[in-house]
Amino acid sequence: MKLVDEAEIQVIAGNGGNGCIGFRREKFIPLGGPDGGDGGDGGSVWIVADENVNTLVDFRHQRIFRAQRGQNGMGRQMYGKAGEDLVITVPVGTVVVNVGTDESIGDLTQHGDRLLVAQGGKGGLGNMHFKSSTNRTPRKALPGLPGEERELKLELKLLADVGLLGFPNAGKSTLVRAVSAATPKVADYPFTTLYPNLGVVRVEQYRSFVIADIPGLIEGAADGAGLGAQFLRHLQRTSLLLHLVDIAPMEGGVEINPAEQVRAIERELEKHDPELLNKPRWLVFNKADLLLEEEREATAQAIIDELGWKDRWYLVSAIGREGTWPIMLDVMAFFDRQREDALEAEAEAAANRNTD
Repeated sequence: MKLVDEAEIQVIAGNGGNGCIGFRREKFIPLGGPDGGDGGDGGSVWIVADENVNTLVDFRHQRIFRAQRGQNGMGRQMYGKAGEDLVITVPVGTVVVNVGTDESIGDLTQHGDRLLVAQGGKGGLGNMHFKSSTNRTPRKALPGLPGEERELKLELKLLADVGLLGFPNAGKSTLVRAVSAATPKVADYPFTTLYPNLGVVRVEQYRSFVIADIPGLIEGAADGAGLGAQFLRHLQRTSLLLHLVDIAPMEGGVEINPAEQVRAIERELEKHDPELLNKPRWLVFNKADLLLEEEREATAQAIIDELGWKDRWYLVSAIGREGTWPIMLDVMAFFDRQREDALEAEAEAAANRNTD
């Protein structure tokens, strides 16, 4: 199923039930007095993260969600029944934004996370609350309060460990096919990836990570050009970026400088979110099979020198699966070190607490 990663919905909480104006009418009780009960509270609207839901596609067909209204109060001091809450399930990784204020209401990153997005209205008071020594037959009751109503934007950010980025046709989808069981579309024209794809890379039993193939970026993507702008957000959740570069790109029969393509992508990352440039990012020179063996290493090194690149870099042919698996082993080792560092930091913090 194609991933739908953005949707707008309207949520309407239930109104509170009205309070009742009532009086006791019983034999042998001549001075019955007021006995109107309160109205029930209206139902609220909750959004809940569910790991069994994968996309936001259902919200393209249903946009309005309304919780149940509270029941009106009744005589004999009977309270109205509260309206049932409405629960909307979304994929894990969904961010909820208030369209009216452009404010983020919540970020649902774990299965079972719950977020109250519209509070139900309170039920109105019945006339039994307005009895006093000077007003023994009050004919006053309060109406229920209206429930909250909001326009919400749901944004799904993929929960992946590794994000692939690069220009269209750099070979991102081919790499995902080479190292995982995912089967994203691959063709010899740009923008074959129109939706993000996830693949699980299994190094060995109980050792795996998730890799995300993001649609190709072009210059101006952060400002809305091309397809990549709406998917840049998916890179924010990743721990490591693999920047794929066509080692010998051509356009209209003219050679393009790969170093300039790397810099162009860096500018788009900085425009979208400067923190993306601070993430660990490894260069992966793809399509090495298009060059003679004796030229590959020298060509890649020349690009590295021009960029002044200090981090890791690799030379691969994704279509032939040459050099792809060593990268995956290094990625797994990267996450192993991250977990070890986290455990050490946790142990150190616990030791510090015990000594205080």
